[in-house]
Amino acid sequence: MNQKTNPPTSASRRQFLRQSSAVALGTIVAGELNLSKSARGADADTLRIGLVGCGGRGTGAANQALSADKNVVLTAMADAFSDKLDQSLTILQKQVPDRVKVEPQNQFTGLDAYQKVLNSGVDLVILATPPGFRPQHFKAAVAAGKHVFCEKPMATDAPGVRSVMQSVAEAKRKSLAVVAGFCWRYHNARRAIFERIHEGAIGDVRAIYATYYTSPVKPMPPADKRPPGTTDLEWQLRNWYNFTWLCGDGLVEQAVHSVDKIAWAMRDVPPLKAVAVGGRQIPNHEGNIFDHFEVNYEYANEARAFMGCRQQTGCYNQNADYILGTKGTGHVSVSRRREVEILGETPWYFDGPSNDMYQTEHDELFASIRAGKPLNDGDRMCTSTLMAIMGRIAAYTGQEVTWDQALHSQEQLVPDELDWNMHLPIRPMSMPGRTPLG
Repeated sequence: MNQKTNPPTSASRRQFLRQSSAVALGTIVAGELNLSKSARGADADTLRIGLVGCGGRGTGAANQALSADKNVVLTAMADAFSDKLDQSLTILQKQVPDRVKVEPQNQFTGLDAYQKVLNSGVDLVILATPPGFRPQHFKAAVAAGKHVFCEKPMATDAPGVRSVMQSVAEAKRKSLAVVAGFCWRYHNARRAIFERIHEGAIGDVRAIYATYYTSPVKPMPPADKRPPGTTDLEWQLRNWYNFTWLCGDGLVEQAVHSVDKIAWAMRDVPPLKAVAVGGRQIPNHEGNIFDHFEVNYEYANEARAFMGCRQQTGCYNQNADYILGTKGTGHVSVSRRREVEILGETPWYFDGPSNDMYQTEHDELFASIRAGKPLNDGDRMCTSTLMAIMGRIAAYTGQEVTWDQALHSQEQLVPDELDWNMHLPIRPMSMPGRTPLG
């Protein structure tokens, strides 16, 4: 994606493991270990991090990174808009003042700001922009030899996923750490139940029902609220959640967490095909995303997975997963009396220690770098992202979509070139039965 970067004038701890592993990880974090060559900075004991994308999630991830290791400092920040960067910097300076060392010359804005962060001498970069930019930023970070924490999802279209897959392979070759923001994979209780399921506690998995019923994330303001002089690109970036090329739609951006847990239960083996329904019931002005989906995934062993998500106010909310096996069922829920439990031949529930999964992601990321054994979530983060895109394509078109069709889709949502003053028309809302497969 080539970009002209002058901004418009209006833009002003620990994981739940077996006991021996937990002890080993604690030793890694506490010990004075040497950095791998790819992580060395001017001071071999200090890891310098850069933040690309200064919204709420990026700011939170930066705080967690700075809390994960005693020798980590934030030295560079980037965002398309200066007001977003300034707000994030102010928050972080209050939260972790002794570890925020972002000099004015390392505060970058514009469409090419991410590259300036990579060139600033950081060892690790946090990628937290709207996901439409993720493939480009991830590719550049790996090419520059940086460790990466990248928020989910990894792309908004199949060409983007294929790019990320190539970058993952390169990251492995370079021994770079890649940790994805699929945070439930770092949650103690969920790790425990999925480990038991994989060990056969509920027998063979035959069906999964996952829900992500919630309210709208960032409703689109009406056109008359658009400030005079605001360009098409700025308007869409500031309301990024409402445009498919930037967010991927609610299934891909938010409910991908539930898709990821389906993939987890199925040992990250992709489904054969999917059919889906979806649409928009609540008007959203200029936005072009659906507000509800229901996806049916079919696997090679005749197992099925059903994913339902909705972003509407005044409705029943639930975020839960029900995994049905031949010997019992696994319940994974934030609304039940027990957070996770197994019912059936071998009843069980989790009674271990709770944890902040967002913090654990970073604890384990930095521990792996210190140990010279960098984590790499790359393969599974691509599988889960493509599964969500596959479901969206099926809902948008009304067609049955195979894994191969999804993987090799040529439909590119993200423009090749971006310019602040470009005309950027909004893609019409998809209509099942009329929108073609790309």
